[in-house]
Amino acid sequence: MSAREILKQYVRAVGEVEIADPLAPNRIAGKVYIYPAEYGWDVSGHYRRGASDRWHPFLMSLSTNIELISLSVRDDDEKMAAAAEDDPKLSVSR
Repeated sequence: MSAREILKQYVRAVGEVEIADPLAPNRIAGKVYIYPAEYGWDVSGHYRRGASDRWHPFLMSLSTNIELISLSVRDDDEKMAAAAEDDPKLSVSR
């Protein structure tokens, strides 16, 4: 649940964000997983900003205290790309 809240803060959608993750897998969106890592957890999934948007994959690394270490997304949103320039934890590819 913490990973979802962190993701929503970064996506900054006007409306609801639909998320496919280990809590709510969606075969149409793609594969999802949560994996224990040396430093905490890796969580992967997909999100979209409404039904007309395509699914965007993400990979998030969280510490054992559930704090964000890194978030990588594939998204062509200009605001996300601009945010990545100022936030070393965020990586955006198109």
